[in-house]
Amino acid sequence: MTPTASSRPRPFGRALCAMITPFTPAGALDPEATAAHAVTLVAGGCDGLVLSGTTGESPTTSDAEKAALVRAVREAVGPDVSLVAGVGTADTRHTVELGRQAEEAGADGLLVVTPYYSRPPQAAVEAHFLRVAESTGLPLMLYDIPGRTGTRIEPATMLRLAGHPRIVAVKDCSYDLLGATKVIAATALAYYSGCEELNLPLYAVGGAGYVSTVANAAPRPLRAVLDAFDAGDTAGAARLNGLLAPLTELMMASGLPGTVTAKALLDAGPVREPLQPAGREAADGLRRAYEELLAA
Repeated sequence: MTPTASSRPRPFGRALCAMITPFTPAGALDPEATAAHAVTLVAGGCDGLVLSGTTGESPTTSDAEKAALVRAVREAVGPDVSLVAGVGTADTRHTVELGRQAEEAGADGLLVVTPYYSRPPQAAVEAHFLRVAESTGLPLMLYDIPGRTGTRIEPATMLRLAGHPRIVAVKDCSYDLLGATKVIAATALAYYSGCEELNLPLYAVGGAGYVSTVANAAPRPLRAVLDAFDAGDTAGAARLNGLLAPLTELMMASGLPGTVTAKALLDAGPVREPLQPAGREAADGLRRAYEELLAA
């Protein structure tokens, strides 16, 4: 039976932001701007923050910078906000080391992406996640995003991994609602939508919430969708979800990475190469859509 809103597992909260990583104009990590942004997101209704994920430009931040991000955000938001640290790499040993570092820095959980480029078979994918799960005392959120990694976490693999006590959640960017529904029905894994257009559909079939890039700019409107659904106002949830669609499309489906569009909209400093900043036309369009959302 699909969990009710009150009974579904939510180990890291319900409304999570996949945070950008602010840099100074010279391209260095900006811990003060990072802390300020984290405080704004929590005030806007985020239960948890995901650091050093795709949106956080994890491929171009150093190990030391990743740990510094966790420490800066933890100090800024206090102990009651869930912090999930992205530690996934293409190298199991490196991922384990990053996990231990994140635990020491104060993270509450680890976001672990499927190993990329080498395209391991499912048995190797499973072994990778189990190795990481055994390496710290922190719970894991598996990150299923085959469009970037080239390798799916197949539903059958997910069902097996769900048996590990520290594998508790999934950030789902598989675009396989049927597969997610089957795993949700058969396990206690908390499924978080990683694709804003599927936030409401996944929530409706028992998902835990979302890990959202768009939440960097619009945390309250995104949370309002789930609030309406939980209150039994499904029509209202659908209406609010529709109001978000134009901004979501521009931020996530315009041909620019979400990191680029979020930083352009927030004027949050540069991106690191190989990414390039958004052009003026794209930035102006983002601001218009954002203003229209706030006025709706």
